[in-house]
Amino acid sequence: MININDYQAIHENKSHFDFNLPYNTYPCTIPLDFESVPLHWHEDAEFIYIKKGQGIIVIDGSEYQVQGGDIAFILPSRVHGIYQLDDNTMEYENIIFDSKMLASTLDDFYDIFLLPFFESAVDIPVIFRHGVTGYESIKKYLDSNDNISAHREGAWGLAIKGNMYLLLFNLVTLYEDQIDSSTKKKIDRLKPVIKYVELHYGESSTIEDMAKLTGFSQSHFMRYFKEAFGVSFVTYLNDYRLSMAARLLLSTEESVLTISQQVGFENLSHFNRQFKRKYHQTPREYRN
Repeated sequence: MININDYQAIHENKSHFDFNLPYNTYPCTIPLDFESVPLHWHEDAEFIYIKKGQGIIVIDGSEYQVQGGDIAFILPSRVHGIYQLDDNTMEYENIIFDSKMLASTLDDFYDIFLLPFFESAVDIPVIFRHGVTGYESIKKYLDSNDNISAHREGAWGLAIKGNMYLLLFNLVTLYEDQIDSSTKKKIDRLKPVIKYVELHYGESSTIEDMAKLTGFSQSHFMRYFKEAFGVSFVTYLNDYRLSMAARLLLSTEESVLTISQQVGFENLSHFNRQFKRKYHQTPREYRN
């Protein structure tokens, strides 16, 4: 089972890589490894490569239903999460890499061509599937890197980087139009709130506290958050707490009461009701 800390940090500062190359692949299954990956963000770029089944990926407040063969491309600092679709199982790979591994001290092509790309200045889809321009290229090079990573023979790191150069060359060539960055700016304004929730979800958090983090009035914060993510802040906070509770139920032997308190619920009956509403099982049934 995936360690809870691998996905717990909203602004992840954990290193995903070994000493050889800032590129790593994590195979995951929802709901067998965990029920969901709550909204989070990190400075690394990421491909979410769906291998089997169906699920939901949320990126910067927009929801996408995905299935086997689809590939999501998460640029650095994009707020994203992964969720179960109804009763479906979804097997996927998280392919995480540091875009700076492609930089060179010998020339400035990274700053000219790739830095604007990773800073969302180039208009590209977030979900690639059959029929979407660039899909076959992404699939080809990610499949090749999977094979290289599995064997790690010789100078395998050079082959990984070579494939990433080719993959990104094709995408940058295909998608060169500038985009309106207003949505990105809106999400950026809320990142302190997302980070705060992840680090302090077990503590009391008020609308007033969150509004102060953004510099908004309480009423403006509530409207702004719902416009950005499609749900109210209170709904988001409770959903995050319940997701953490579900993970703790499966990964620890702590009592239901202790877990409910750890994730920020002061009343056990309220926690049980909210948990059953979300998971259609009581906490004890879920654990069993």
